[in-house]
Amino acid sequence: MKNLEKLLLKVLSTDALINKVNQWKDQDKKIVFTNGCFDVLHRGHIELLSKTADLGDCLIVAVNSDKSIRKLKGSNRPIIDEVSRSIMISSLSFVDAVVLFDEETPINLISLVTPHILSKGGDYRMNEIIGHEIVIANGGEVAIIPLVDGVSTTNIISKISKYNNG
Repeated sequence: MKNLEKLLLKVLSTDALINKVNQWKDQDKKIVFTNGCFDVLHRGHIELLSKTADLGDCLIVAVNSDKSIRKLKGSNRPIIDEVSRSIMISSLSFVDAVVLFDEETPINLISLVTPHILSKGGDYRMNEIIGHEIVIANGGEVAIIPLVDGVSTTNIISKISKYNNG
């Protein structure tokens, strides 16, 4: 099998993801879940995802669709389309599954997956993390991963904009 085919096999529909999650749970695997836009992939994303993967056996990354990002961040976003973002995230060796979602939050996915661990970056407080109640009610944990200082998609877009405007 070609490498690109292997990457694409990690990008799952919601139904395929639930089937995979059930297999992992049958094998007593610890499932970790995080989500984000990952619009301009950078070091902060990689560190967040790698540290999140370290918390369990199987890492699921829910990626906001283009439609979802436009609702959250406006008509100028995303910079990179959802298929490209999904492939980039799936190319990380420690990511086991990628799923796109159209809603503003992944609450429905979290309800379906009921991961053992829900993870978000350090810019969130526990009560701001969508789905934390579901995970905790099911005996799971919520992890907050420290951010990499000075690294963000907004900062990168700002630098590019300044560069292009002279």
